Amino acid sequence: MIRFEHLSKGFWVGGEFKTVIDDLNLTLPTGRSLGLLGRNGAGKSTLMQIIAGTLPANRGRVVSDGTISWPVAFGGSFHPMMTGEQNVRFVARIYGVDTDSLIDFVKDFAELGKHFNMPVRTYSAGMRTRLTFGTSMGIRFDTYLVDETTSVGDARFRRKSREVFRDRMRNSSAIMVSHNMAELREFCDAGLLLDRGKLRYFENLDEAIETHQALMA
Repeated sequence: MIRFEHLSKGFWVGGEFKTVIDDLNLTLPTGRSLGLLGRNGAGKSTLMQIIAGTLPANRGRVVSDGTISWPVAFGGSFHPMMTGEQNVRFVARIYGVDTDSLIDFVKDFAELGKHFNMPVRTYSAGMRTRLTFGTSMGIRFDTYLVDETTSVGDARFRRKSREVFRDRMRNSSAIMVSHNMAELREFCDAGLLLDRGKLRYFENLDEAIETHQALMA
């Protein structure tokens, strides 16, 4: 269960305050994987970071009775001056998981080679995403926050990413942002639509997609 209580967030842009999350009061159901839809700039990444606790809200709070991953495409999750391995070691300690097991999993999954022992600031965007996605998949969370990451890399790596994510979804749920509607239909069974600061829950994912596409037309 994830519950929003009077959640609000905005930013100052060009001397004007822009509200992107406007007094949300909504409880997301347990055990459902949700496709998060909305136009570019609607605030999807902002909402994901607030849910994860990596970005503070201006007002209100997020309440959950389970463990939630960080947004796995969010490069700010890792310290740029530390190596990939050092970052993974630090995350393992924070979440109380076996350090060696997590390092072995990420090293094998992310396929970074010698870069795994180089500072993250030297990584390309794709390499950072592979590191964050691999680290997240190496820890068992109740809810995974996923932002376009199963599309990273070549065809073989994308297949591997989808396979490990599908395996995690057998016992966990997710909130997923993707512009690929086929991908949302593959992994999600309900929908969320963020529009003008308001969030709507759809029991039927196809209805959420249709409503989103109508708003974009």
